[in-house]
Amino acid sequence: MSVHAAVDLGASSGRVMTVRVDGGRAHLTEVHRFANRPVRVNGTLHWDVLALYQGVLDGLRAAGPVDSVGIDSWAVDYGLLDGDGRLLGNPVHYRDDRTAGIMQAVSARVGDAALYQVSGLQFLPFNTVYQLLAEPALDRAHTMLLIPDLLAYWLTGAVGAVGAEATNASTTGLYDVRARAWSHDLARRLDLPPGILPPLREPGTPIGALRPELTADLALPGGVGVTAVASHDTASAVAAVPASSERFAYISSGTWSLVGLELPAPVLTEESRLANFTNEGGLDGTIRYLRNVMGLWILQECLRAWDEADLAGLLAAAAQAPPFAAVVDPDDPAFLPPGDMPARIAAYCERTGQRPPDGRAATVRCVLESLALAYRRTLREAVRLSGRDVEVVHVVGGGARNTLLCQMTADATGLPVVAGPVEAAALGNGLVQARAHGEVDDIRDLVRRSEPLQTYHPRDGETAWNRAESRLPTLP
Repeated sequence: MSVHAAVDLGASSGRVMTVRVDGGRAHLTEVHRFANRPVRVNGTLHWDVLALYQGVLDGLRAAGPVDSVGIDSWAVDYGLLDGDGRLLGNPVHYRDDRTAGIMQAVSARVGDAALYQVSGLQFLPFNTVYQLLAEPALDRAHTMLLIPDLLAYWLTGAVGAVGAEATNASTTGLYDVRARAWSHDLARRLDLPPGILPPLREPGTPIGALRPELTADLALPGGVGVTAVASHDTASAVAAVPASSERFAYISSGTWSLVGLELPAPVLTEESRLANFTNEGGLDGTIRYLRNVMGLWILQECLRAWDEADLAGLLAAAAQAPPFAAVVDPDDPAFLPPGDMPARIAAYCERTGQRPPDGRAATVRCVLESLALAYRRTLREAVRLSGRDVEVVHVVGGGARNTLLCQMTADATGLPVVAGPVEAAALGNGLVQARAHGEVDDIRDLVRRSEPLQTYHPRDGETAWNRAESRLPTLP
């Protein structure tokens, strides 16, 4: 019975979990969790990638004997290596403002329609392509490695370990979503050195063995391999969606909410571009057709502003608060940076002619109802643009624990919502490793048999949701 270490790095924390398949079920165990705290230096917001690497090592030490290791993380951010394989600087956080104005400059130079026909990617100011154009160290760079690939390279140390896993590469804006290859032509048009784009690899591909000095230090057996998984955390999470047919939608709910469908091919129509939908790679050549919604970030920032730890109490109070007192557009740029989120919500309401929420419970209800409305709008657009009907919505990730949000999502969409698994990204990560070792055939069937799932059925209330939606700006 093999044991696989799933390293799952999120925007606020990292975790190392072990996954083993035994008796027709998957068993997931958390062995180490650590903070992911960005650091601002001279006005630039960085990831503390060395602290993350140490957290990974501590987690592998705590995991005990394992047969393989896989790493997934958030998308778009990267490290640059020089010709000797040394990191040129701490990776910059996607919430840093260094890319201000660059997306518009690229649009004027290349054209949004032409960009979309290549990458099929949602236009977001922090996409990798825009970050690279703001990169002062680019002229000294030999290779760009996305965060999971950078950590895998440090774990293995082999030149052959330098590469880019395809699901994460598809989020950069430099990946041709139809050809499933880097667009070197687009890189040249933007005066980016195509040589910094490393070879692509698919989930399930062996990367290399842990460096011998690491296996000794971590008390692991020699020859433990690092395996490429669906290294964009959403791709790993979608791989673990316990769907039983293709007619499902998913919401990968965490700091961000990734809301969409799994399709066999990208949707690259002009309507899709104008609606700002993205076509990102998934497991086994699938397409994650989705749009980013701001997600639980807004609630997390409210809790931070209030210095509030009792989320359960706030949710209980929010459930009793008057419905639809105020709604906001979670994707309004005002909600993107960190800061005093309750004040921003109040300012948004005043700007749109609504009375601001009265107190913490009302603010939480406003946030959750607004997220449910955003999910409803996004899913209906995805169905319309793709032509794929949906029968059920699967909520995976940390938001699956939020029973109030899950019920609101069922009510808003008019569809049953199946919540779970919570640790979908880590589970998908580990099961891709297990499949690469010949232990799993159907990942989703195994998840259905292994994980506790909760179903929320929609209640009658469409008229109220329609009225609430009418207060929001129309979709593009």
